[in-house]
Amino acid sequence: MSRFGRRTFLRAALLACSASPLLARAQGLQLGKARPFSFALLTDRARKLAAQPYRAPELPAPELVKKLDYETVGRIHYKVDYALDGQFPTTFFHLGSYFPKSIRIYALAKGQARELGYDARYFDMPADSPARKLPKNSGFAGFHVHESRQRSDWKTQDWVAFLGASYFRSIGALNQYGLSARGLAVNTTSPAGEEFPDFREFYLESPARADQPMMIYALLDGPSVCGAYRFACTRGTGVVMDVECALFFREDVQQLGVAPLTSMFWYSEYDKAYRIDWRPEVHDSDGLALFTGGGERIWRPLNNPGRTVTSSFFDRSPRGFGLLQRDRVADHYLDGVRYENRPSLWVEPIGDWGEGCVQLVEIPTDDEIHDNVVAFWRPSSPAKKGGRASYRYRLHWLADEPFPSSVARVVATRIGRGGEPGKPRPKGLTKFVVDFEGGAIEQPGLKVAATITPSRGEISYVFVERVPGTKQLRAQFDLKAEGTDAVELRMFLVADDK
Repeated sequence: MSRFGRRTFLRAALLACSASPLLARAQGLQLGKARPFSFALLTDRARKLAAQPYRAPELPAPELVKKLDYETVGRIHYKVDYALDGQFPTTFFHLGSYFPKSIRIYALAKGQARELGYDARYFDMPADSPARKLPKNSGFAGFHVHESRQRSDWKTQDWVAFLGASYFRSIGALNQYGLSARGLAVNTTSPAGEEFPDFREFYLESPARADQPMMIYALLDGPSVCGAYRFACTRGTGVVMDVECALFFREDVQQLGVAPLTSMFWYSEYDKAYRIDWRPEVHDSDGLALFTGGGERIWRPLNNPGRTVTSSFFDRSPRGFGLLQRDRVADHYLDGVRYENRPSLWVEPIGDWGEGCVQLVEIPTDDEIHDNVVAFWRPSSPAKKGGRASYRYRLHWLADEPFPSSVARVVATRIGRGGEPGKPRPKGLTKFVVDFEGGAIEQPGLKVAATITPSRGEISYVFVERVPGTKQLRAQFDLKAEGTDAVELRMFLVADDK
């Protein structure tokens, strides 16, 4: 799996756009001839495209685009007075060495689509910028959707961004970008190597009112799969996206990842090495949450392993999963980039997804610039050449999961040396301390025990106690496991056989 150093670039590009001269309305955009459009027509195009040999994305003037490095692109700002007009105005990312693939953008209204032509005059750029020499049909690298014109800050604030392959992001309830979603993950950990299909075309339709969804349609194409996507994006307390996709397989796919989420986890309070960095914690997400088809709630703290690790959570008809940021205390990060405000992203399947598993892939990283955590649904049914599949789901970009549990949940995990205080600490013994809060555990006098199951190794020194001064319960145990192979641990609390 590739690791991405694009988080900083996207943040800088968003800020660069916000700093552009601002006027009230879009004017002078070059729009092509109108042509009929519907999701059914787009789906049929994807089906026909999958029956044809794969063609790589267009790379306009590659020698010029190579010169548009991080700093050069950072000096190119889209003029908001040329925003694609509507209730939610849309502005565009310029091509650059990090994002050299050209995408086509279409304005959509009343079932008619008109292509937006690239023109250097849409951008503020230095007089000597290589971008001035790009041809007019160069296209764009991506786009971002601004807040409603009813808001005074619409010119400087955006809430959805699509940029690079099939990646997209949105702000949550705390108005901060963080982790990303993708249209599709293909062969993430397969020996064949990961494949990154691209959104090649976008069709944008802004609603009449701010409480209605912004409609985004996309054509996906890659060596092994083509697809048609529909995103209904609603801006509320956070952002909710209803997603529908129709997939057509050009080749066999060994590992299909549906509704993939991509985040960054460098270290947290429970696994920080001495002097790794001056900040207490650095991560966009701190755990994977699961709501299984059987009604079970699972919390899996994220880890930065010494080698790539894949964990599979088998299920049938899942109710949801997500990468969450539960730690919201600013003093735990001490960083101006506001990790404490990063959104949590929850996937809510619509319809029966059948059998499969949620797969969590964790990749070693030594810095915060790499997105090194991926989670997605892997269906059990094979993705074969000539076949097709369709999925519907809802993405919730919020501060927390949208369907909170009625039972206790994990709020902190800590790891240290095993053994008892005041006694020699045996080598090879690791202590786990897990804090729970909420639900029935807040009842005074409740007798609670912890049940722990390791995939290997021995468990000892288990006890549960009340955290002083709180309504939380703390479970502790030691693990002894020889060797370097990973150990999967499962723990839950029991009170009165519940």
